[in-house]
Amino acid sequence: MRFMSTLAKSLLLTTSAVRSLTVIAKPSRVKKTVLSVAANNRIMSAAPLSTQSFPTEMTEAERYLFDLNGFIVIRGVLTPEEVRQANEVIDRHEHEMVERSDAALRNAVQGTKLYGSGPGRKDLGRVLEWGAESKVFKSILAHPRLVPLFHGILGKGYRMDHLPFVLCQDHGAEGFQLHGGTIDCETGEYNPNLAYSCFQGTIRSVLLGCNVMLTDHNPGDGGFCVVPGSHKSNFKMPDGMRDGEMYSEYIIQPATKAGDVVLFSEGTVHGALAWTPENRQRRACLYRFAPATCSYGRSYMAEGQSKWPKGIYEDLTDAQRAVLEPPYANRLDRPNIESDGSVKLTTRSERKRQHDRDVFGTKYF
Repeated sequence: MRFMSTLAKSLLLTTSAVRSLTVIAKPSRVKKTVLSVAANNRIMSAAPLSTQSFPTEMTEAERYLFDLNGFIVIRGVLTPEEVRQANEVIDRHEHEMVERSDAALRNAVQGTKLYGSGPGRKDLGRVLEWGAESKVFKSILAHPRLVPLFHGILGKGYRMDHLPFVLCQDHGAEGFQLHGGTIDCETGEYNPNLAYSCFQGTIRSVLLGCNVMLTDHNPGDGGFCVVPGSHKSNFKMPDGMRDGEMYSEYIIQPATKAGDVVLFSEGTVHGALAWTPENRQRRACLYRFAPATCSYGRSYMAEGQSKWPKGIYEDLTDAQRAVLEPPYANRLDRPNIESDGSVKLTTRSERKRQHDRDVFGTKYF
């Protein structure tokens, strides 16, 4: 698959507007560490050696822009080499893509602007189950550039909520009707499963989308689109807007480069525009994450057990493994990723744990 730049066919977002939604935070040095286990044995692993610099906390600028718009673009999370590796892996698994060709699977209404010229979107799953080939995809789970934002939006103990997959659109392929919203954009009802909140300076999103861009999305190309600020809306979306037929000037397609990551609250109304480039397939890997106690999906209950599909657990770091925990509170022995990349087990006192065993006959109440 060739990835060639083409001229944009229409301008949906000016360069200045894109830059206003992009943050390049002043980095803090991630110190090199060696293995050291605390006396209370709560430190499960040391941070990996690193020569790169990353912020260790979500910056004030990032907090402002995410709260203002409901999404944020983080530039250059993956290196060009990592993008190349990811796309080569996708090429090797391209035969496994499943096109949404049936009418029942289409994401946009035929005849609307989001429908495109006909081809269905292609989905490629199991990206964490390819052994060594999954290394780049697994890195997103606890990427040091993203962990501070995950903590700032979801809190410590955040968890993967859905199985990630690669979305692909060929020339003319359909987009996705606008959906989501703290106030559901279709029904106008409050949607607690996707809700966004900010209380006394603490941001929380019940479900966070993480779109890892693996090809360039230039202005007018199509792909991921969003209605900025809709995560704080109090009213139902006007008729016709969900299909891009009305008020399209309020539907924004962020311009991104391969390697960028778009983080968006599922409480922010979003979707996808039809793909316009003729010689470049759209590729993005979509993850969803949730706070420690929240769950929307149920893939973590594979085969009736509190586990994800077996292949996902191969070659994980302790930090990546921590993100695969099922939903439960931090205080109940949950592994938390620390700012230096190590993993710390949060727990209650031994006396309280013994009390639970005495009362309930089980380790946890």
